[in-house]
Order: sequence, then C-alpha cells, then structure tokens
Amino acid sequence: MPSATHTSRHIVETIARSAADVYAFASDPLNLPAWAAGLSTEIDLVDGQWVAESDLGRITVEFAPDNPYGVLDHTVTLPDGARVVNPLRVVPNGDGCDIVFSLFQLPGFDLDAFESDAAAVARDLATLKTLLEA
Repeated sequence: MPSATHTSRHIVETIARSAADVYAFASDPLNLPAWAAGLSTEIDLVDGQWVAESDLGRITVEFAPDNPYGVLDHTVTLPDGARVVNPLRVVPNGDGCDIVFSLFQLPGFDLDAFESDAAAVARDLATLKTLLEA
C-alpha cells in the first residue's frame, strides 16, 4: 500500500545573487543562525553532529553533502526522535537564483500550525535575500 501524501507548499524567494553565491552561503551550517531563525539561533558541531537549540528543545540537523545541483536538503531530528526531512533548493534564475523550500503539513499539525510554519520559512528566506543582496 502506498504511503499517504501530505499537503505541501513551495515557498520561493528570488535573490539577486548567483546560485553559486547563495549555495555557498546557505550550505554553511555556521551561517544558519544569521538567516534561519525558524530553525535555530545557534548551531554547533558536537561529536560530528550539528546540534541546535530550538523552540522544541535540542535538535540535530543532518545536511545534504556538498553538490553541484543546489540541493540544500536537511533532516531535523526532534527531541522525541522524530525526523523531519526539509527539501531546500537553490535554482539558477538568470543572473540570480530562486531558493525554494518545500513545506509539508505533517500528521498532527493543523492548518494553523502549517500556516505558521509557512510564514516562518518565508521570513527566513526573506532574511537570506536581505543578507545576500546587501
């Protein structure tokens, strides 16, 4: 039996910087606190794992390996052990790029929580745009 699908939303921000520049900045976990407040305001490498304090407590974040395709996927392991996969892509767009986050409404998250998450992701991507276009 196939697994269930979830409601999804693709949140996009266009950035007037090359895809290579955006990928280089956004793929460095140490830069996350500067633009991804929705994930964490601090992240540290502890025993080979990226660890952050979030609104939900202590989380670990596993990042996609460096790649030439703009894939910035990351898996967040929550304090209860649940793993959430977060697809994130940098896509060339003329002289700039689009950064695209795919947000899924997971079981147990009502529409209000989904909308709140979407707004937080949009704020984070807007912050990234502001930082990189300054």
